[in-house]
Amino acid sequence: MMRILKYFGIVFALLLVGLVGYGAKGYWDAVSGAEGLRAQADAAIAQGRGGGSLGPARRAILLAVEDPNFSTHPGVDFSTPGAGLTTITQSAAKRLAFEEFHPGLGKIRQTGYALGMESRLSKEQILALWLETLEMGNGPDGWMAGFHSASSAIYGRPPAELTEAEFIRLVAVLIAPASYDLAGSDAKLDERVARIQRLVAGACAPSGFSDVWLQGCGQRAE
Repeated sequence: MMRILKYFGIVFALLLVGLVGYGAKGYWDAVSGAEGLRAQADAAIAQGRGGGSLGPARRAILLAVEDPNFSTHPGVDFSTPGAGLTTITQSAAKRLAFEEFHPGLGKIRQTGYALGMESRLSKEQILALWLETLEMGNGPDGWMAGFHSASSAIYGRPPAELTEAEFIRLVAVLIAPASYDLAGSDAKLDERVARIQRLVAGACAPSGFSDVWLQGCGQRAE
């Protein structure tokens, strides 16, 4: 019996070392590629496609929905109401570090990559990379990628020139871009927009850490 326990202990230790090593690989991949990431982010910012181009009010709406503690967390967040399991940094890492992301073990490397990004890039650079790589769903000419690109494709104007309702509609699709229709009428999207509007107005709050769907801001919250 002791031999079996020892065997399983060794296997567990090896698995743990492997998982830590996989996360560390993600970290060093981000660190080694930081120069290219910074250049990519700075180019987007210079072209008016970063977070600053949204304007303070629109930026605040975006962060309140997608990553309330983005400005201060180190790349991961395990406690902020509404944060969920994926921060903006982790979301950017998902698209920057993988040709095809698979949940499970992929989350470990994704998190390591996010921590590496946070160690070498500014928050503004990370936000710009995230905005540029976002999946935005189907538009008039097919699948859309990039927050600013989607704004131009749907409304013909950059995000800073949208009405608050139009801007929130763009934000609303981010949680499940393939499930919503930005280009047409969509009752499910309208409901998501209404929840975000209640959140922004201060009429409600996420019901807990995992409440990324804003159940705490449903119609009953009014």
